[in-house]
Amino acid sequence: MRIIIIEDEQYTADNLAETILKVEAKAQIVASIRSVKEAIPYLQTHEKPDLIFCDIQLGDGLSFEIFNQVSISSPVIFCTAYDEYALKAFKANGIDYILKPFTTNTIRESLKKYRNLSDSFIHNAPSYKTILELLEGRRNQKQVSVLVYQKDNIIPVKVEDIALFYIESEVTHLITFHQKKHTINKSLEELEKIITGDFYRANRQFLINRKAIGNVSQYFARKLSVHLNLPFHEKILVSKEKSSDFLHWLSGN
Repeated sequence: MRIIIIEDEQYTADNLAETILKVEAKAQIVASIRSVKEAIPYLQTHEKPDLIFCDIQLGDGLSFEIFNQVSISSPVIFCTAYDEYALKAFKANGIDYILKPFTTNTIRESLKKYRNLSDSFIHNAPSYKTILELLEGRRNQKQVSVLVYQKDNIIPVKVEDIALFYIESEVTHLITFHQKKHTINKSLEELEKIITGDFYRANRQFLINRKAIGNVSQYFARKLSVHLNLPFHEKILVSKEKSSDFLHWLSGN
């Protein structure tokens, strides 16, 4: 069984590969791909695998963009932090999924379903465009989650529960409205691509949820100083050049 993994987080990709091989010793992981940009040319120029394990939310976009551009007959098992309601679309199209964080048992069950599949995948390929449109709608409804790391555990945190993302010592962190602090393996640039308009990039260091803003005050040199409605001691400044755009966003327009 030749398998491709499409997953932008290296830790998760390595863990998934290790779990697959633990469950299916004869499986061969032929490639581990990190992005939409990398996946498209690979799938266009290489032999199609027997099975693809694919994250939904990659750093440079939704993975369905890959399947919109490349004709794929291989069955796909999606690995995702989306809730089961959104994933009914995959069930309707005959695709299995794994909710993160996955376990050995969920991988075993998915591979069992794969073995039971017929060649109907070849003749009845799912409508990835339809699923993409659905998930874009879900994204606009703030149902996206990000993955955080606590020791050996990977935990999905809903974006709507996050007050802000920020950079400290070149590492990305987040703080929830419950004042829990986590480390996340994504840059602010990558996060901007997957979250809704409720967040604003105040500067290079901060990405703020509108609901986390208590008030804004004038600051030196016509900058704006943003004050949060939860404890946070770092000063958050918006430049003079961005102040008008920021206030327009803050008003909800």
